[in-house]
Amino acid sequence: MKWMIRRRVAAFERDFGYDASYMRHVLDHDLGAFLKFARIGGISAYRRDVPKDVYYAAKITGAMVADCGPCTQLVVTMALRDGIPGVTIAKVLEGDLEVMTERTRLGVSFARAVLARDPAADDLRAEIERLWGPRAVISLGLALVSSQMYPTLKYALGYGKACQRVEVEGRTIAPRHAA
Repeated sequence: MKWMIRRRVAAFERDFGYDASYMRHVLDHDLGAFLKFARIGGISAYRRDVPKDVYYAAKITGAMVADCGPCTQLVVTMALRDGIPGVTIAKVLEGDLEVMTERTRLGVSFARAVLARDPAADDLRAEIERLWGPRAVISLGLALVSSQMYPTLKYALGYGKACQRVEVEGRTIAPRHAA
């Protein structure tokens, strides 16, 4: 079983240009822990009723707060592959709310407020629910959980990396660490 899992992890690393050494560490030392962690990983793909740009704005913001390095690059790569324009992603990474679309700004602002435990999250949540419904709020909440979960485990195991620049369609951006 470990052999098959290692192959899948290696394929993921090749596909996304991402170092998943921390996952191999968990697999090597505790298969049960790996399987439990992998089972909850499905939350990272949950997205219902919320527009993709809002979803990825929140998820990238969460990744920047937790990591601002390889995990942020991974979410950026996933967003690009899911059709989010590079210019939208760049604006999120740069963190200037004034240059974002209203929807992207809402996703970023909600993520920042939730992660900072800012009471402003209440009004932003209400606006998201008004626009797209309660499943949109759930989707954004799970996007934030997943954006924090992987980097947190990675850092706990000693595999975290310092902040680094992120590539978006050939452009290098230093993420604005916010929240």
